[in-house]
Amino acid sequence: MTVDLTHDEILRYSRHLLIPEVGLDGQRKLKASSALVIGTGGLGSPVALYLAAAGVGRLGLVDFDVVDSTNLQRQVIHGTSTVGKLKVESAKARLNDLNPTIQVDTYNEPFTSENAMQIAADYDILIDGTDNFPTRYLSNDVCVFLGKPNVYGSIYRFDGQVSVFAAKDGPCYRCLFPEPPPPGLVPSCAEGGVLGVLPGTVGTIQATEALKVLLGIGSPLIGKLLLYNALDMSFDFVNLRKNPHCRVCGPNADIKELIDYNAFCGVPGRNHEEGSAGEGWDIEAQALAERLREPTPPLLLDVREPHELQISWLPNAINIPLGSLAARLSELDSAREMVVFCKGGTRSARALQLLVSAGFKKVKNLKGGINAWAQEVDPEMPVY
Repeated sequence: MTVDLTHDEILRYSRHLLIPEVGLDGQRKLKASSALVIGTGGLGSPVALYLAAAGVGRLGLVDFDVVDSTNLQRQVIHGTSTVGKLKVESAKARLNDLNPTIQVDTYNEPFTSENAMQIAADYDILIDGTDNFPTRYLSNDVCVFLGKPNVYGSIYRFDGQVSVFAAKDGPCYRCLFPEPPPPGLVPSCAEGGVLGVLPGTVGTIQATEALKVLLGIGSPLIGKLLLYNALDMSFDFVNLRKNPHCRVCGPNADIKELIDYNAFCGVPGRNHEEGSAGEGWDIEAQALAERLREPTPPLLLDVREPHELQISWLPNAINIPLGSLAARLSELDSAREMVVFCKGGTRSARALQLLVSAGFKKVKNLKGGINAWAQEVDPEMPVY
């Protein structure tokens, strides 16, 4: 499709028009292009901002969360004034202000097997800004089935990865990771933290790759995985190749349609309550406060990292980080009642599973973690 630029757009994009590799024809290409950004968080923020600024004619934003104050350390598309608002609406307002000449469509819903193909069908390229394995595999499979490039990015603490998975010209995400890691092995940013500027760096690289693919210029990261470390300021590359046995893009692929990705990755569905170990295994913060006042209170086991104790702690709690728990079970009395807790209840739920499998029977998970305690029992304690 050929589109023309208005005089205002020629002025707006004049710095692009001066680059021979872009020029007027390239800018017309961008105006006629469309990109679906999955997630409007740390990675989606710079991706959406720079694609909008560059003049990609239509952007789709998929997210079903609301802006929280803890997002603002890194999710720069949002602001204090939009805390509590839908992320897709907060992001759309910012993009419309940045570039009112483009079209921004929003999808305030989870990206699932039921809706993914329909949402993605009309877009030229997908940019994966998510932080969970089910959606990464889903995004990959959608792109393989629809024949669309998938710009992948991931972040953790100081490390980032970027690649372009395009089944026609190179490997897909499943070629690199045929199977997901065991549940809980790779902590999320909410559990392990992330340097605020890291998603800016990685997301900007993703936006660069998307523009290169849309323009048909340069050498996109097809068949290469970029590894970035912010502490060392190092960039490394790993060459990738198509896996002839890939279950999605290989010649004998046996996955022909979208599957249940939560089940594939061994994680609870979206109806599972966050910070909960499941029915019968949780204890609420108020109930724990009452138990701690009894003559024989339960043992408190804090499975957070030692540096987190500088933020908040519960008196008399034993600290054994989750990663060390399996090797230190002998330090715990399996006959004593125990309540396990962490920041928000996710790590402690995994610790509970480990303890129960090792023979501990009198164990509970503090639902919502120490943050729930701060909100419901001790308002003087900070939430993080």
